[in-house]
Amino acid sequence: MPDASAPVPLDRSAFAADAPTVARALIGAVLLVDGVGGIIVETEAYDREDPASHSFAGPNARNAAMFGPVGHAYVYRSYGLHWCLNLVCDAARPGSAVLVRALAPTAGIETMRTRRGLDELRRLCAGPGRLAQALGVTGAMDGLALDEPPFRLLPRAEAMPPVLAGPRIGITHGTDTPWRFGLAGSPFLSRPIR
Repeated sequence: MPDASAPVPLDRSAFAADAPTVARALIGAVLLVDGVGGIIVETEAYDREDPASHSFAGPNARNAAMFGPVGHAYVYRSYGLHWCLNLVCDAARPGSAVLVRALAPTAGIETMRTRRGLDELRRLCAGPGRLAQALGVTGAMDGLALDEPPFRLLPRAEAMPPVLAGPRIGITHGTDTPWRFGLAGSPFLSRPIR
């Protein structure tokens, strides 16, 4: 018999809004990949009108998932080194996604430590490449539905936490757009939000 008190996972409708709204709303939610993950503490939003977005020049083989249905993963390789996990959103404007930048690890911590080759809890998922490595995210997950295995997204357990907003990092265009969101006071952010 199912546990009636267990949280109901987020479904694809949770991703129908615009990218900044979804990015802010995901702070405090739980992201698991094959049971490994934690609480989302940092995100960044991107849409097709944004010169920093992979979708800015239109659809291509690399960014096809961004133009697909909402509530799916867009996984890409950054600088040929690290996988990055994005959550496709905005039913009204295809080409929008939220980059998951950091988690507070809560599940499968020993698995994360093995995958990352380090013990320091704070650094396991502090940054999109580290997060993807810790969770075992690969390009094979590009285009997969976020409400089906290996993914599991659960709503935040409490009311909306205090969220900071600031400029995105690690990009060269659109650097002043305040679409980076982070849980206020979290030690697990990739970098402080200014």
